[in-house]
Amino acid sequence: MDLKFSNAEPFPEERDAVDRLLGAAEGGWHGGERDEKDLRRAHTGHAARSRRHLVLEALHAVNDRVGWISPGALNYIGKRLSVAAADVYSVATFYALFSTNMRPKRIVHVCTDIACMARGSKEVCADLEKRLGPAGAMSGWKHSPCLGVCERAPAALAVEAGDPPHEHLIGPVTVDEVVLALNDGPEALAAEAPPIMAVPQAGQEGLMLLKRVGRVDPESIDDYIAADGYAGLRRAFEMEPGQVISEVKDSRLMGRGGAAFPTGIKWESTAKQPATPRYLVCNADESEPGTFKDRAILEGDPFALIESMTIAGYAIGAERGYIYLRGEYPRAYRMLRNAIEKARERGFLGENIQGSGCSFELEIRRGAGAYICGEETAIFNSIEGYRGEPRSKPPFPFEFGLFGKPTVVNNVETLCNVPLIVQMGGAEYAKIGAEGSTGPKLFCVSGNLARPGVYEVPFGVTLGDVLELAGGVTPGRTLQAVLLGGAAGGFVRADELDIPLTFEGVRANNSTLGSGVVLAFDDTVDLTGVLLRIARFFRDESCGQCVPCRVGTVRQEEALLRIAHNRRDAAAKGRDVGLLRDVGRAMKDASICGLGQAAWNAIESAIDRLGVLEETK
Repeated sequence: MDLKFSNAEPFPEERDAVDRLLGAAEGGWHGGERDEKDLRRAHTGHAARSRRHLVLEALHAVNDRVGWISPGALNYIGKRLSVAAADVYSVATFYALFSTNMRPKRIVHVCTDIACMARGSKEVCADLEKRLGPAGAMSGWKHSPCLGVCERAPAALAVEAGDPPHEHLIGPVTVDEVVLALNDGPEALAAEAPPIMAVPQAGQEGLMLLKRVGRVDPESIDDYIAADGYAGLRRAFEMEPGQVISEVKDSRLMGRGGAAFPTGIKWESTAKQPATPRYLVCNADESEPGTFKDRAILEGDPFALIESMTIAGYAIGAERGYIYLRGEYPRAYRMLRNAIEKARERGFLGENIQGSGCSFELEIRRGAGAYICGEETAIFNSIEGYRGEPRSKPPFPFEFGLFGKPTVVNNVETLCNVPLIVQMGGAEYAKIGAEGSTGPKLFCVSGNLARPGVYEVPFGVTLGDVLELAGGVTPGRTLQAVLLGGAAGGFVRADELDIPLTFEGVRANNSTLGSGVVLAFDDTVDLTGVLLRIARFFRDESCGQCVPCRVGTVRQEEALLRIAHNRRDAAAKGRDVGLLRDVGRAMKDASICGLGQAAWNAIESAIDRLGVLEETK
């Protein structure tokens, strides 16, 4: 097959970045110098295709080094991995953090999503426009969807390409900090500011998932072991894999990523598959606006995830796992790399772990700014080096997942419950929380509150209890509404704070827990503007694969824009609200994946529950 490469050549820095990742090219068919032997033979087949999964990593390597990806780099990556340059281009242009157009090495992404909107990002952006010019590559700053720093909103991510690259999350951000990052680089900010701490409860007694956050050095495996680390893994190795799965089933642990699927059933279904190898994927791509609980664990207790995944791998018979991490989490990336390296050095990863006969390895795969990759099958495509588009189901991941093999996908919070379950027993764990919602739960509490952050509570507390933990709304203001579950969730009124925060409790109140977002808005927030931002978010993040979502998200935003611009025209507003309902139902019923199916949820709840867009009869 002719791969149709152009004559564009990579810059020396781009070539070096790719070669560091992939090793030196073996010959002309793999991007090296072509000699006489290369003219008489071609290296094709499975060996060439088997490296496709390195496409995303190669794109990261170039983007980290230079700041953008040139046509020559696309060619070179394609030649090295036996992938058409146009195919590499299609992957590169799928992700928001990559650029195939020249841009400065230093750039600052300023969040304009809903949590940051509530805390003044609009004013920050207005001041930046006056001082630096409109957002764009030439001015050095750009608008960004949620960066996962909602407890310190408004937030920004400063990036400087180089060898090595520098990245720093800022929150709350000021115009002066953006200018400093552009003038002196992100490392200037990192040197002055301590790491962002997302857990107001840090150090409190009685915590389970967050018990080590803020109390132990997240870079020290000795500190982790001294604080009950790896006790769960040792206990698991005393049991048969099937017994571990039975304990997880007895615990009635439900997935914490939003779908709330029984974890034990998922593990059991995968373990029963005859096909091998089996894989374990940790979904650490928490891109739902308002979500940052997984970041708190990854930055404050990274060894907990390594231990949890090792137990899960042992239980389902997987010898390799992948952590799919948000590209916007630089500190979490550093912490996880260190934790994996230290665990491997101490015999907690690799061959024959602690003499148990179990072998398990871990790799990190970084996302690059695509909300859709939080969908479990889109993660598979992204890891495999394709565009992160969802797959149709069936077949389901436990049958045909990553690389076509049986795969378990769990998010960070779900997995980190596993050592607790193994140590205390599934039945004992199930006594915590409520009948249909067992165990502790992490909530991402943000917005117009005194103490936003990640809070751990047992299932069953009320929404009002969680808001009280976070100090309530700003003094002098009144609560207007609360968004549960993020952009894909729903609004509840200020007089509904007695809703029990359980899966069954929120369902009975026509809402959802989703990923654990509790986003409070006081009376200073324009909720119509929030709805417009949610609509724009889904329009931008739709992968475009299916018509209901690709067209519906655009029509949804257009209708909201017309309503916002013609508020006094009751008849026109009534027509557009009716159109919103029709489009919303079509997306919910016919979209391939959860993005399109949930894109209408928050807007529908705002209309029906809050009366934000009062429909004219």
